[in-house]
Amino acid sequence: MDNHRLSPWSIDKKQVLENTETNKSGLSEDEVRIRQKDGLNELQARPTKTIFRMLKEQISDPMIMILLGASLFSTIFGEYVEAIIIALIVVLNTIISIAQEKKAQSSLEALRDMSAPMAHVIRQGCEKVIPAKEIVIGDIVNLHDGDMVPADLRLIESVDLKIQEASLTGESVPSEKDANVILKEDCSLGDRKNMAFSSTIVTYGRGQGVVIATGMNTEMGAIADMLEDQTEVETPLKRKLASVGKILTIIGLIICVLVFALGAIYQRPLLPQFLVAISLAISIIPEGLPATATIVMALGVKRMVKRNALIKKLPAVETLGSATVICSDKTGTLTLNKMTVTHVAVNDFTKTVEVKNIIKNDSYQAMAYAGALCNDASLKNDQEIGDPTEVALIPFAGKLGFDQERLKQKYPRLFEQPFDSERKRMTTVHKIKDNYIAFTKGAADELLPLCSHIMDKQGIRSITETDRKQIGNLIHKMSKDALRVLGFATKTIAEIPKKGADLENNLTFIGISGMIDPPRSEVADSVKTCRQAGIRTIMITGDHKITALAIAKKLNIYQKGDLAISGTELAKMSDEELGKAIKNTTVFARVSPADKLRIVQILKRNGEVTAMTGDGVNDSPALKAADIGIAMGKTGTDVAKDVADMILLDDSFTTIADAIKEGRRVYRNIQKVIQFLLVGNIAEITSLFIATLFNWDAPLLAVHILWVNLATATLPALALGVDPASKNIMKHKPVKTGTLFEKDLVGRVITQGIFVAMLTLSAYFIGMITGNNVVGQTMAFSVLALSQMLRAFNQHSNTDPIWKRATGMNIWLFVSFAVSALFMGVILFTPALQKIFYLTSLSMGQWLIVITLALLSIGQVEVVKGFQKFRTASNLIEE
Repeated sequence: MDNHRLSPWSIDKKQVLENTETNKSGLSEDEVRIRQKDGLNELQARPTKTIFRMLKEQISDPMIMILLGASLFSTIFGEYVEAIIIALIVVLNTIISIAQEKKAQSSLEALRDMSAPMAHVIRQGCEKVIPAKEIVIGDIVNLHDGDMVPADLRLIESVDLKIQEASLTGESVPSEKDANVILKEDCSLGDRKNMAFSSTIVTYGRGQGVVIATGMNTEMGAIADMLEDQTEVETPLKRKLASVGKILTIIGLIICVLVFALGAIYQRPLLPQFLVAISLAISIIPEGLPATATIVMALGVKRMVKRNALIKKLPAVETLGSATVICSDKTGTLTLNKMTVTHVAVNDFTKTVEVKNIIKNDSYQAMAYAGALCNDASLKNDQEIGDPTEVALIPFAGKLGFDQERLKQKYPRLFEQPFDSERKRMTTVHKIKDNYIAFTKGAADELLPLCSHIMDKQGIRSITETDRKQIGNLIHKMSKDALRVLGFATKTIAEIPKKGADLENNLTFIGISGMIDPPRSEVADSVKTCRQAGIRTIMITGDHKITALAIAKKLNIYQKGDLAISGTELAKMSDEELGKAIKNTTVFARVSPADKLRIVQILKRNGEVTAMTGDGVNDSPALKAADIGIAMGKTGTDVAKDVADMILLDDSFTTIADAIKEGRRVYRNIQKVIQFLLVGNIAEITSLFIATLFNWDAPLLAVHILWVNLATATLPALALGVDPASKNIMKHKPVKTGTLFEKDLVGRVITQGIFVAMLTLSAYFIGMITGNNVVGQTMAFSVLALSQMLRAFNQHSNTDPIWKRATGMNIWLFVSFAVSALFMGVILFTPALQKIFYLTSLSMGQWLIVITLALLSIGQVEVVKGFQKFRTASNLIEE
């Protein structure tokens, strides 16, 4: 077979049959066996990773290796508690990472499950039902209402055929198919009316097609290819934490070596000096940071579940907080994924009336009867059966007080002229009050020329040219507003027509209805909130440009000066051109799955942190490629849910705004934790380094450093991790930096750390003067620990004073302070433990000095805050 010649939508049926070396009688069984050697009609996947391979990859991670090294050194020097904690952190992180990777592997399996299990094929002139995986190129496949298309087909017959392609193209309305059309070579995926694609669903009519692609060569297979080709994306938080770990480790090891070398130069005892150096190394390596960050994110995840957002991967909640762009699918995400009649016109055709404002009259009743009775769809127990356009007419009749099921029982269908794509209308006959009434509905512009009369407030009269012009203008206006327009007409006849009769003439025009898949009511506010937070919302849809623009304007996604780009325009743009245009583009319409993936990749190349929402199979590659993929929980396919980092349980765009707020809260709280922990570490390092540099006795011992890090840092750090969000958190631009070390944070850490070191050294020398070396070390240890415990309270905000709590009190800070104080009190006031920790009892005066020095650490932070606030206010006045 010469498959490379196949451009099936751009050639006629005869050529397609010739190119696939088949005919309408189908293939012989011998030919099928030969062609099956090319592979079965199923999606392939690479071998999944084993648990052992995942474990090996986790252990070889640099951060994990650092933690394992810290655990080993802690064990060697007898710090078994520290060693066990670090080892538990390693185990916890490894288990979580492996579990998440195993979930991701299920995405291709879910994609394969969407393939049709059985298919109706013609072989040697006979129809057979066979497993879909046995289909080959050249097979003739019959399609019926409700069938799932088993492979990519070029249609050779179609009778009123409609196929729901939302999972592939994103368009909410089923695509009308026509086997006879020949399309252009560059025709977009959603416009290929002579094609049927694998895993889409037949919703109406019947058809027959020749298989032109199977398995991985289908459009669905191309999605699987893109999904498989996407490498695992490192989240921004993972990159930032890795960066923090590397920087701190390098700094710590350098200082560790310097401290040990200086001690050796001054001929200090090597073992105690080595213990101090190792203690410094362990204290600067952030073994507690990943665990604290994990717990902070886990608590954020727990809060998000209560708000209908299920986070599958812990870093995703923080990543969403850093998002600069949300790429949102239209159907089902920004809209209800449900065609709804929103506007109607009867009697007066100079304007439309919103459905919620209609007042029942004879014309509306006639329209309701026509919509409910001249209708092949049904709505039972909230289950929609049939074409969405027809389904939309049922609740419209219900709003006027007419139940479709009762109307059909009372006025059964006696005759019909079925809908076809050429006439674009259908007609049914019913006996109502001893009269035979025909109702016709269809494309309004096609229906209008068939009408000789019109219904108005006074009754029925002859239609005029003025009427026709007004109705035509209104149809045009409604179409420009992206409404799908239907016309309704009626006719009274003498008797039930005979088979084949044509009733569609001399009709009485009733009115027109406009329907649309409406936007979700809450989305506009969510888009506004995101814009205030510096986050752009971009609509990416497979729907038509006019429809997409209408929805985007209603939701304020598209504003004056923005660009809207169609799939055809997109295909002609180079990556460089798209990179420039995308900065001002808020709507992409009529796009393919490959286009969605390309858009996400270009955004990321532009330095954007990209979130992608979606529900269909077609969204999966882009969901995986984005920094964070967000799937719909109710309408989303299994594939989209498996690939996504986050699932919206209520399918509400508003939940994304809540998640962004929570993500920013998590990010800021992790920064607070880093600032809090590093100030203590810098104070320890600076104190010991200065003492070693000037050959003083050590103000702190290894056991003191390890205890401070364990007893007075861990709990307050966790408490800071659950701090309430700032009231202005959604009024700041997203943080785009590649590290958690922002410029201001670095400055605060260094100045506060050095200040606490000076307080610690001051306490040591006062203790030496008023007592001895042990008293000095006890006072230095107490100042270091107490200042760290107190500083947790003014880490709540880097701008507001410690006494201001505009966003609520954090009770856990008080709990952590009390528990840390208890831990400190046990070793400071228990004689046996004093001996183990090389401490002694202090006098009342010495304790007063310790408390005063510790309080000064809070004072320094508050003075800096006040100075910065004064400087900011002065700058605003000058501006």
